[in-house]
Amino acid sequence: MPVSVRKSQFRVEHLAFSVAFALGLLLASLLLIVFGSKLLYAGRIYPGVSVAGIDVSGMTANDASARILSQLAYPSQGHILLTDKEKPWLVSPGELGLFLDPEATAKNAYQVGRSGSLSDNIQEQFDAWYTGRDLPPSLVFDQRMAYQYLASLAAVMNVPAVEPAITLQGTQVNVTPAQLGRYLDIDATLKPLTRQIQSLADGTVPLVMVETPPAILDVSQQADLARSILNQNLVLTLPEGLPDQQGPWTFDPPTLARMLTFERVEDASGARYQVSLNSTELRQFLTDLAPKLSQTPRNTHFTFNDETSQLEVIQPAVIGRVLDVDGSIRTIQENLYAAKHTVPLVFITTPPPVTDQMTGEQLGITELVHVEYSYFFGSGASRVQNIKIAASSFHGLLIAPGETFSMASVMGDISLDNGYAEAMIIMNGRTIKGVGGGVCQVSTTLFRAAFFSGFPIVERQPHAYRVSYYERRANGAVDPNLAGLDATVFVPLVDLKFTNDTPYWLLMETYVSEARQQITWKFYSTKDGRNVEWTTTGPENIVPAPEALYKENPDLPQGEVKQVDWTADGADVTVDRKVYKDGNVYLHDVITTHYEPWQAIYEYGPGTEGMPPPDQ
Repeated sequence: MPVSVRKSQFRVEHLAFSVAFALGLLLASLLLIVFGSKLLYAGRIYPGVSVAGIDVSGMTANDASARILSQLAYPSQGHILLTDKEKPWLVSPGELGLFLDPEATAKNAYQVGRSGSLSDNIQEQFDAWYTGRDLPPSLVFDQRMAYQYLASLAAVMNVPAVEPAITLQGTQVNVTPAQLGRYLDIDATLKPLTRQIQSLADGTVPLVMVETPPAILDVSQQADLARSILNQNLVLTLPEGLPDQQGPWTFDPPTLARMLTFERVEDASGARYQVSLNSTELRQFLTDLAPKLSQTPRNTHFTFNDETSQLEVIQPAVIGRVLDVDGSIRTIQENLYAAKHTVPLVFITTPPPVTDQMTGEQLGITELVHVEYSYFFGSGASRVQNIKIAASSFHGLLIAPGETFSMASVMGDISLDNGYAEAMIIMNGRTIKGVGGGVCQVSTTLFRAAFFSGFPIVERQPHAYRVSYYERRANGAVDPNLAGLDATVFVPLVDLKFTNDTPYWLLMETYVSEARQQITWKFYSTKDGRNVEWTTTGPENIVPAPEALYKENPDLPQGEVKQVDWTADGADVTVDRKVYKDGNVYLHDVITTHYEPWQAIYEYGPGTEGMPPPDQ
């Protein structure tokens, strides 16, 4: 090997040894430093370590904790300014839930250079010594305290939204304007507040306030409507064309003000106030008024012209009507909204089955089918008056096909107010003076008209005893064969009913002749081929009337004797009727009547000579 080569190799080996030796020496030095430092800083924080700028290097954890606690005063002495446009609130971080943990902070500082691998620890110790290591303090932020603090502010700051109001002072309409609401949004405020606290620096945090407008902002339109309603009287009228002259009904502004309501309503378009009259009070008024305005539909009253065979109107038809309370309330409200103060009421109308334009051909009234007479010879003026009034109720009246006719329903109230006079009536086993005496002359005539026309008799009640009025013929003579063909009506307990069992309307005409002492009752319709055959037993099983009774009446003067009831023998009568139609018996009925024996009664004044008679 050449000398030059050996020299080069030697140099390389020498260099390698030198490098290895140097590295070994360096490693030994580092190890000496590490172990020396570990021994030197046993139980103490390594150099270069600080917390929030507070130097804690070389200090034990307890000493570091004490220094951190004494020098880091931000939680108790820091300033957080919570601002609102109306008022600021200055508060410390501690009041908002920020707390320092000095022990945990010191422990974190002590662990620098001690918590990793050997190489990592060496690197951390070197970095801390060389560049410094500033740690954040260990803080606890309890957001519940911040939330509670903000909630206490909200209780003071929150303002509820207030809707406008309309009030009345007499007829004066007053408006209280709306008020915007505002509330503290705690969740939205917590976010920047948390950031500010965690920065460990004083600062300002704006409070997040949210405005809440009321659902109703403006009521000026409703107030104007209320003023319009109250600026004049409300006048309710009947619709045009009604024949009667009831009304008008007027509500003055003070009354309207008492009835006016402002109701809050919500729908798809939002919330609003609705101005209206109190429907409960208005409904009560209209409900009370309704019976006075209602009208039962009534057929036209006709007479039959025997010469022309045409119907002639004697009393126009009456259109039935009922006050539509709900419809009227709606119409009143709608008109008031439109500033109209004269409002026609709303009615539901019902036309009668027969109106003025109908003809006899349409109704099946084409001829006279029966005429009946009865006679009231010897009747006094009051009895005749009652006969006329009662009979007039049926003149021109129509009975529908298939209808069961009630006489009592047509006559209604038999009273002095309706034109009836006092005359003799039978009541409680006595013949006494009472309102409506003579009406039974009319019911008897109608009964016979229905009987001899062949109509079914549904209800009929005879008199308690035989009354001579009902057995008279045209010459005034009493015909016993007419016994058992009388009928009494005592409204509303006793009625006379028969059925028009034909397919045609039946028209009745009644005429009273004082000169002839006669009632004439006519039936007009269309004959259907029926005819009547009848027989009667006449009065049988005669029971003589009791002896006359004499009674003292202290209201009569001495010497006066007055007969107050009249004698009548008791009897039974059976009437057999067969109604033929097309040669066959269509209807067969037997009508039995029992008449009580009736006692004559006389009254006399006290001290009248010869009274009572010796045989009593």
